[in-house]
Amino acid sequence: MRADATRNLERVLSAGARLIADDPSVSIAAIAAAAGVDRRTVYRRFASREELLAAVYQARYDAVEEVIEAARLREAPVAVALHRYVEGIIAVNREWPVEKSRMLAEEAIRDRRRQLIDEVDLFLRRATDEGLLRSDLPPGWVSALLPPLMLHAAERLADLTAAQAADVVVDTLLRGVGAP
Repeated sequence: MRADATRNLERVLSAGARLIADDPSVSIAAIAAAAGVDRRTVYRRFASREELLAAVYQARYDAVEEVIEAARLREAPVAVALHRYVEGIIAVNREWPVEKSRMLAEEAIRDRRRQLIDEVDLFLRRATDEGLLRSDLPPGWVSALLPPLMLHAAERLADLTAAQAADVVVDTLLRGVGAP
């Protein structure tokens, strides 16, 4: 793909993610306008609105996979990997703020999501085995808490960088919210 076509695609997907998060029924014309391209440019790449949505969701999970790889969940020290992962996911949530329930309607996306969740669950077990996380919690508890913490940090701590917001999330996860 030519460099300008790649930039246009990235702008369309990014604009699509933002606009779809605000209004799931947003038109392709509105997405094209927000991306600064003609709607024909979008229709040349995507035959339908559903194809565009699928590409936005795919781009989000591409970004999540990059975060998981960069965090080195299997080999980095657990505290370092946890912070890298949380920081990266907060950044992904900010860049790709798509509504998840629609995304999960597609089987291929669900399967990919499940694989990523399994990878993070393996890491959380490792973090528990190495003593970073409590071992007396119900199975899956930390795995259930972490995603909403990262999502809320992306949205509600918008004045902080992703790294600063990750500090808050990791501290909350590891120390809780009770008074010392």
